[in-house]
Order: sequence, then C-alpha cells, then structure tokens
Amino acid sequence: MQRSAVPRRRADRRSVTPDMATDYDAPRKTEEELKEDSIEELKARRNEKSSGTVDEDETEAAEGFELPGADLSGEEFTVRVLPRQADEFTCTRCFLVHHRSQLAMTDEVGPVCSECAA
Repeated sequence: MQRSAVPRRRADRRSVTPDMATDYDAPRKTEEELKEDSIEELKARRNEKSSGTVDEDETEAAEGFELPGADLSGEEFTVRVLPRQADEFTCTRCFLVHHRSQLAMTDEVGPVCSECAA
C-alpha cells in the first residue's frame, strides 16, 4: 500500500460554525417593525387583548353541519343480521366474528383472532 504524498488535513471542529439558514423569500422588517416586536410591546399587546377562548356550544355547532347533497332524514335502513355460522367464531379480545381461518389460538378465556394475537 502506498500512502499519498499529500498530508491529510484534520478538521478543527472548534473553528467550524454552522451557518444559519436564511429564508430569502421572507419579507424584510423595518426598524419600526422590529421595535413593535420587542418583548415589552408583545407583553403590552397580550394584556390588552381579551381571552382567546371561544364559548361555543358543541350541539349547536353540530346542528348546522350537513353533508353536501345528502338528506337522509326520511330514509330507513334495514339490515339483515345473520347468526354466527358453524365455521365462524367470536374473538374474546375484540368481540368480532371471524372466519375460522383467522383463528390464531385459544387461550384460557376462549378463541383469539390472528389480529389480536399479533
């Protein structure tokens, strides 16, 4: 193995300062705007403003919410519920009915599906 004739330079970490990123698209502030953003000015503005909380009744807000193009007020839905079949089981952890192909194990409580066993 040959070593190169050029000596390696070691980086002096103390002399390297990270450059801060500059957002060139941000608008520049004038001296007057910088004064307005001083700590004292911001504290004074905060004390002048009233509380930022809004008292809103959740039920009143929900009454005015409607889905676009969906008037389901006069609709009746009928769903036919089937009893658990012979090749199905109810998971004792999530209480969902699964096909027996999703049976992962049976613990002391009962059958457990593969999703709950994972």
